[in-house]
Amino acid sequence: MRISVFVGCVLLATAQPALAQKDQVKRGPEPDWVRQSELAAVPEDAAGAVFVRRQDVWVHLDTKGQQQYLGYRIRLLHSNALQLGNLAISWNPQAGAPVVHTIKVHRDGEVIDALKSGTFEILRREDQLEAASLDGVLTAVLRVADLRVGDELEFATTIPVADPTLGSATSGLLTLAHSLPSGRYRMGLSWIDGQEPRISMTEDFKAVARISESGVKLDFDDPPVMTEIKDAPWRYQWQRMLEFSDYPDWNAISQHFAPLYAAAAKLPADSPIRQEAARIAAAHASPGDRAQAALRLVQKDVRYIYVGLDGGNLTPATAEDTWKRRYGDCKGKTALLLALLNELGIQAEPVLANNTGLDDGIDQRLPSPGLFDHVLVRATIGDEQLYLDGTLPDVIAAGPQPFLPYRWVLPLTTAGASIEPLAWKPANRPQEISLYEIDATEGFDAPAQIHNTIITRGLDGLKQHFQYSAIAPAQLQAALSQQLVGETWQSIDKVAWRYDRKAQASILTISGKGMVDWRNDGDGARSTPLPGGGFNPPDRRIRPAGQDQSLPYANSPGYTCHVTTVRLPKTASEKHWSFKSGFDTRIFGRNYYRVFGIGDGAIRMIRSSRTERIEIDAETARTDNDRIAKFDNSMGYVFYDPAGVDMPPSRAKPVPATYDIDWTADNVPCLPADTAP
Repeated sequence: MRISVFVGCVLLATAQPALAQKDQVKRGPEPDWVRQSELAAVPEDAAGAVFVRRQDVWVHLDTKGQQQYLGYRIRLLHSNALQLGNLAISWNPQAGAPVVHTIKVHRDGEVIDALKSGTFEILRREDQLEAASLDGVLTAVLRVADLRVGDELEFATTIPVADPTLGSATSGLLTLAHSLPSGRYRMGLSWIDGQEPRISMTEDFKAVARISESGVKLDFDDPPVMTEIKDAPWRYQWQRMLEFSDYPDWNAISQHFAPLYAAAAKLPADSPIRQEAARIAAAHASPGDRAQAALRLVQKDVRYIYVGLDGGNLTPATAEDTWKRRYGDCKGKTALLLALLNELGIQAEPVLANNTGLDDGIDQRLPSPGLFDHVLVRATIGDEQLYLDGTLPDVIAAGPQPFLPYRWVLPLTTAGASIEPLAWKPANRPQEISLYEIDATEGFDAPAQIHNTIITRGLDGLKQHFQYSAIAPAQLQAALSQQLVGETWQSIDKVAWRYDRKAQASILTISGKGMVDWRNDGDGARSTPLPGGGFNPPDRRIRPAGQDQSLPYANSPGYTCHVTTVRLPKTASEKHWSFKSGFDTRIFGRNYYRVFGIGDGAIRMIRSSRTERIEIDAETARTDNDRIAKFDNSMGYVFYDPAGVDMPPSRAKPVPATYDIDWTADNVPCLPADTAP
């Protein structure tokens, strides 16, 4: 699923039955529902690249659907603004052809009709297989010739927007950008009798909106620059926005889309997909294993390509067509996966999601399909629900939570369903573990053997899979050697990479030699900071004056763990070693942890950080601001003193070394013992 974007100000998901395909730009007068603004006078001290004498943005709803109008006249004040003469219009020909009303250049009292002499070039984008996209969108481009600084460029166009999947329902969004050039901006929504949608506006729009029986108008002269509220959750960042929607609730959207996926998942009697399902059933006994096998088949054997042709922007291609083509987008892959699971007797349903990471607060928005841009499958096996995403690589298995951290999903059911929250929980496994083993047994002045293993999960681990799986091992070793050999690493002897399906992690291991930064502290004493041993103090959580100080502060989710082991020089007795203190600190909704141990001729350290609260209230932020001064930001130093006394037994805690346990397991000791995983 995709959201169409109207030039400058409008984000929309709209519909009416598709018109005959139009692949050329039309020319004609402005619609009668458009009211041009009066021109704003250009100040003598106008600064910046441009001054907007007027910009009008209108969305009009009638029985034919929705039309979007953009018209402006802009004074060009700087050479950087001359690129505005490169005009581009994008549209889906199924909705109809765009109409260009005006392209003029105003220069010293002269009016030059650039539309009369110019010609649009049509760029056809249906064949973007290299970009994994078949969207059917056309783009027309025209370059206004001989544009000069001091000219005023006037342009106006109307573009029809429609998707046959949505029938007569309309929804969308009008928004004014946070930072705009000086000038006059007018925008609005209008409708004919019987087409009035539900409307919701942010408080800043309510203050200036003029509402009538046939529309809403918003006028701005030199709109002030607005900034996001610092560190506030996304739901508080909606500013200068107007929503409109025909949908009474989320159930209506769920009911509308459910039959489309049910139909797309139906198979003919002789479908080869039935044979694939039978093969899976014969090879796997349990429903869970069968579901995983079906997911791997869709992930591995069907290439991802976005399909928006012939109404495919929101309508799924059939499972049969997707399998025959061996390519499909999230919609087609979901239909294929539903068909396989149905053949295997596994209950499953499609669910809509938002891949942008900006779904916080969807429950406060008007119902709109445009708030979702992805669909995946949720299967029910016994008492367990599993999410299956056919668009991900085949190393990503089904799980009780989606691979991406969605806040909300919308199940598509024939009875209708409302949006469901997916509760955020602290990560139960580190998203990154760095294991750093230093073998310094040959002495302080000899090169040490170093083994560094990095275990990466989540989206970063998947990125590594895309990157490393596509190159030969020798190429990877050469690239990392070029990058790493220098101050610490003297040589790279071996590089190994794999993606562990069971651990759902990318695992990169680097082995070689390097010098340890042993510092001479005098009288034979030595010290060195361990890699990954300390933290910088957290930043203060404050906001500029004028922003709402009572709002909560958002935290980025995360869980990292650094495990360092130093095999001590043979000549340095274990009893003469010591190390910095550990800590277990919770501040700003995050846990900071460090622990040292010694034994069997090695010092071991574990240092971790995990987000435990995705948001903190303003009072907690103020309290923790005062605690920053006491935050332990010491580096993870270890010390050798041949004249020192024996280490107290209480400091020799049982801390596992890099080689003691399987660090890809689920329950690794990266957190304090009293912290729930």
